[in-house]
Amino acid sequence: QNRRRTFENASLSSTLLLVLQHRQNFPVFFSSYNYPSSFIIFPNPKYNSAKPFSLIFSINRICSFSMADEAKAKGNAAFYSGDYTTAIKHFSDAIALAPTNHVLFSNRSAAYASLQKYDDALNDAKKTVELKPDWSKGYSRLGAAHLGLTQYKDAIVAYKKGLDFDPNNEALKSGLADAESAAAASSSRSRAAPQSPNPFADSFAGPEMWAKLTADPSTRPYLLQPDFVKMMQEIQKNPNNLNLYLKDQRVMQALGALLNVKFRAPNGGEDMDIPETDGESPPPPPPEKKPTSANAPVEERSREPEPMDVSEEEREAKEKKAQALKEKELGNAAYKKKDFETAIAHYTKAIELYDEDISFITNRAAVYLEMGKYEECIKDCDKAVERGRELRSDYKMVARALTRKGSALVKMAKTSKDYEPAIETFQKALTEHRNPDTLKKLNEAEKAKKDLEQQEYFDPKLADESREKGNEYFKEQKYPDAIKHYTEAIKRNPKDHRAFSNRAACYTKLGAMPEGLKDAEKCIELDPAFAKGYTRKGAIQFFMKEYEKALETYQEGLKHDPQNQELLDGIRRCVDQMNKASRGDISPEELKERQAKAMHDPEVQNILSDPVMRQVLQDIQENPNAAQEHMKNPMVMNKIQKLVNAGIIQVR
Repeated sequence: QNRRRTFENASLSSTLLLVLQHRQNFPVFFSSYNYPSSFIIFPNPKYNSAKPFSLIFSINRICSFSMADEAKAKGNAAFYSGDYTTAIKHFSDAIALAPTNHVLFSNRSAAYASLQKYDDALNDAKKTVELKPDWSKGYSRLGAAHLGLTQYKDAIVAYKKGLDFDPNNEALKSGLADAESAAAASSSRSRAAPQSPNPFADSFAGPEMWAKLTADPSTRPYLLQPDFVKMMQEIQKNPNNLNLYLKDQRVMQALGALLNVKFRAPNGGEDMDIPETDGESPPPPPPEKKPTSANAPVEERSREPEPMDVSEEEREAKEKKAQALKEKELGNAAYKKKDFETAIAHYTKAIELYDEDISFITNRAAVYLEMGKYEECIKDCDKAVERGRELRSDYKMVARALTRKGSALVKMAKTSKDYEPAIETFQKALTEHRNPDTLKKLNEAEKAKKDLEQQEYFDPKLADESREKGNEYFKEQKYPDAIKHYTEAIKRNPKDHRAFSNRAACYTKLGAMPEGLKDAEKCIELDPAFAKGYTRKGAIQFFMKEYEKALETYQEGLKHDPQNQELLDGIRRCVDQMNKASRGDISPEELKERQAKAMHDPEVQNILSDPVMRQVLQDIQENPNAAQEHMKNPMVMNKIQKLVNAGIIQVR
């Protein structure tokens, strides 16, 4: 009794059409496979009975790109929160949806590198470069992965190639410097290595050594002792130096931590002079009391542990650092109390005592910024950046100094050009560390620069002159030249609605309807009572064959000027066109075009996806009596009229 025909296009960009047609008063129904669907009613030219409708269900394929963007956003959020494993998962999901997006592979490479999975990071970096060979960041990812794998020559090649595409990229420059210094250090170590390698050499190689010493509670306090750090650095440069320091129990303890072996010192660790750390840690366990024999020598039982030999210079450096930290804390306390002069005095004293911590300099710069001494702030920030690069300080500290310099430059800016060095400084800070606060300051500086440029360029008199020149060119039908002068008038006076209206007319003449529509809407926004703005907008919508929207625009204009003949003529033209569509007096090609445009209208989509309206349309097709009852409902009637005006429904 039912006949079903299914047409499907295999192309991913096409839609699946399910066509249902009437045959001998037996309607055909077809489910939409639980996909989100909407349907359109087309006239059936081959159908001549009293049943005038055919239903065509249109099932749109779900676009994967929006889902990929959502997964990418989740990955970015996880990355910035430090959850690199979750970030990798989201980036992988996004790649599965958009496998040709080079940015996704770049982001996942960064996440792998953060987890020190440099092999995976290298694979993704290579894919990034393959998909986008002219993108400089891809080579930055490639160089970082090679550097993590200690492939210094390959890292240098990658960074240099990236600089060929973007010579001013700070991240590539910094990475190249790191790779070259690492290669030089590796070369010097290989030259200094003896013929028979030290069996413990691998334990002291790379940054993993410092990570293990920091993680082990028994060796962590030693890292605050300059003499111990110096010894470990010497051993790291040349592992054979280990023999020179084996008598030091701290070195033995560190070696045990690196090898996961517990060494027991001859004195049970009682002769170790360990300074207190900043964090709270449990006190060391008391030494075991071993029973002593009655005839043991008294001097053996009461012997005090011998103090460690520390040079005078090292002891003095240690004391100065401790004093500098105290001065910093005093400066912080004074800053919180708004006692800026006292804070500067303490930070200056800390800098004089210990110049290997740039936080003292950046803190003083922050005080100068609060005091309005912007020149002094900028000098301190430049000094902090220079010293930070010498000391290989944390990128976050360098970025902080650059951000404060940018803030000072913004405070000093008086013209739009004054914002340019501030914007450049913020951009440099973001290459060091992508901080949300810095990004916000950059956006604010760019907006302030743009606003100030408009204020500096504002001149109503020159704007009127440019608009008059545009009018002359318009009369001569030289529309591109007219647009040029109207644009200049808008720059000189962005509040002049007439320039927007005139430029909209030029765009209409050139067939640039979207640009003309945008200008017409701006004209109405600036002066809602200006009738010409509505005629411009309505004419453009009419030419775009959006007759219902054009009708609404003309009607809105009549509220402000009821006797305007252009608006009245526009309404008449729109009504004529809509009546033609409802009577079927238009060509099949034009009908198809109108229906395609209507399907992009959100209001039409909502009507067609409404279950109630779907039932109403089905009743219209099957039961005319029920259809008459539905038409008594004003809301239903308005929606039906909307579909008729859009060409979706045609009644003969």
